[in-house]
Amino acid sequence: MATRDEAESEGRLLYASAAGRWVLTATILGSGIAAIDATVVGIALPAIGRSFDAGLETLQWVVTAYTLTLAGLLLLAGALGDRYGRRRVFTVGIVWFALASVLCGIAPDAGTLIAARALQGVGAALLTPGSLAILQASFRPDDRSRAIGAWSGLGGVATAIGPFVGGWLVGLGAASWRLIFAVNVPIAIAVVLITWRHVPESRDREATGRVDLVGGALVTAGLIGVTYGLIEGQAQGWSSLPVTGALTGGVLLLAAFVWWQTRARHPMLPLSLFGSVQFTATNVVTFIVYGALGGALFLLPIQLQNVAGYTPLAAGVALLPITVIMLLLSARSGELATRIGPRLQMSAGPIVAGAGMALFARIDAAGGYVTQVLPAVAVLGLGLAITVAPLTATVLAAVPANHAGMASAVNNDVARAAGLIAVAVLPAIAGITGTAYHHPDRLSTGFHHAVLISALLCVAAGLVAAVTIRNPEKPAPAAPEAAPRRHCAVDGPPLGGGEDLTASRS
Repeated sequence: MATRDEAESEGRLLYASAAGRWVLTATILGSGIAAIDATVVGIALPAIGRSFDAGLETLQWVVTAYTLTLAGLLLLAGALGDRYGRRRVFTVGIVWFALASVLCGIAPDAGTLIAARALQGVGAALLTPGSLAILQASFRPDDRSRAIGAWSGLGGVATAIGPFVGGWLVGLGAASWRLIFAVNVPIAIAVVLITWRHVPESRDREATGRVDLVGGALVTAGLIGVTYGLIEGQAQGWSSLPVTGALTGGVLLLAAFVWWQTRARHPMLPLSLFGSVQFTATNVVTFIVYGALGGALFLLPIQLQNVAGYTPLAAGVALLPITVIMLLLSARSGELATRIGPRLQMSAGPIVAGAGMALFARIDAAGGYVTQVLPAVAVLGLGLAITVAPLTATVLAAVPANHAGMASAVNNDVARAAGLIAVAVLPAIAGITGTAYHHPDRLSTGFHHAVLISALLCVAAGLVAAVTIRNPEKPAPAAPEAAPRRHCAVDGPPLGGGEDLTASRS
C-alpha cells in the first residue's frame, strides 16, 4: 500500500498485487452503487407512483432530478478531483451519495424524494469521474488496461444484479421501494473504509488556476430550465409563462455557458476538442443513440408492470439479457473495430439496436416473455454490443492522448444529457401524459409510439455515422511497435429507468 507520503507518486501499483486489488474493489463498489441505484429506480417507478398517487410528470422528475445534477456537475467534479485530489473528491462523493440515499428512503412526499434525488446526482457526479481517474493514476502503465477492463466488466455485473435485487426489494410490499435506497448505506461505508486505508491520493500536477465554477453553474442551471419547460409544457401548456420562461432562460443560460467557455482562462470544457470532426460526429451519434435508449427504457418497466402484469422482479430480470450480451460481446466488438476500423460497426450497430426497439412495439397485455420481450431485448443488446466499444474507442482516439480523460467525460455527459432530454420529451410526444400510465390501453398505445420513434432515431444515428465517421489510416508496415491497447469504459445510463444505461459502459 502507498503511504500518505507516497501519495503523490503515481502509477506504481501492480494489477496482481494486494494493494491493486483493494483499489479495484473500492472503485468498482463506488461506481457500482451509482449504477445499481440508477437501475433499480426505473423498476421502482410504478411503486413510487402508487405510493404518492403521482402522475407521470412526477415520475419523470424522480428520474431527471438525478440526471440533471449528475450531467451538469460531472465535468466540474472531474476538475475538482484533478486539482484537489481524486481520492478526496471520490470519498466526498461516496459519503454525499449515501446521505442523499437516506433522504430518498425516508422521503414523506414526492417533492422531498425529487429533491433528495437531485442531491444523489451531486454525489454521483463527484464519485463517477474519480473511480476511473484513480485507476488511471494508481496503476503502472502496463497494468492500466487490465485494471480498467476489470473495472468495466465487474461494473457490468453490478448493473446486471441491479434489476434483480431492485425487483425483489420492490416486490416485498407497498412501501418497500424505500429499501432500494437503504442498501446503498452499508456499501458506501465499506467503500469509504477501503478508500481511506488502501487508495493512494493522486492529482493532476499540470492542472492550475481556479476551477470553472461559473461554467458549472451555467450549464446546470441551463439544463434545469430546459428540462422543467419540456416536462411541464404538456401539463401547464406550452404558452404558459412558467414554461416559456424556463425554456427561454434555459437556452440562454446554455448559450452563455458556451460563450463563457471561449472566454474563461481555465474553461471547464475546452471547445477546441470539437475541432475534430471525428470527435464531434461520434458525440452526435452518442446523443441520438442514448437519447433513444434513455426514453425507451424509462417507459419499458412501466409498460411491463402496468400493462403486461409483470411483477417488479420479473420486469427487472426481463432486461438482464441486454447486459449479458454486452458483457459477452463488447470486448470482441472492440477487437474487431481495432482491425477493421469503427465506421462499419458504428453504422450498423445503431440500426440493429433500432430493430430491437421496434420489436418492443409487439409487447401488449399478454406480455409473453419468450415471444415478445426476449427477442426485443436480445436484438437491442446485440446492437449495443456492436456499437458501444467502437464508439468509446473512437472518442478517445479522436483527440490527443493528454485529452483522453476529458474526451471520455464529455462523451459520458453527452449520453446522460441525451437520456435526460428524452425522458422529458418522449412520453409527451408519444401521448403519455398525466395519469395515462394508470390506464393500460392508453399507456400501451403511447408506449408503442414511443419505441417506434426511438427505433427511427437509432436508424438515423446509424446513417449519421455512415456519413461522418472515418476509419483511421493503417500504420505503415515498417512501424517498429504497435501502441499499447487501451480500454476505457464510458460510464453512461444504466439499463433500467432511463437514467443511466450501463455504463456499462461501466
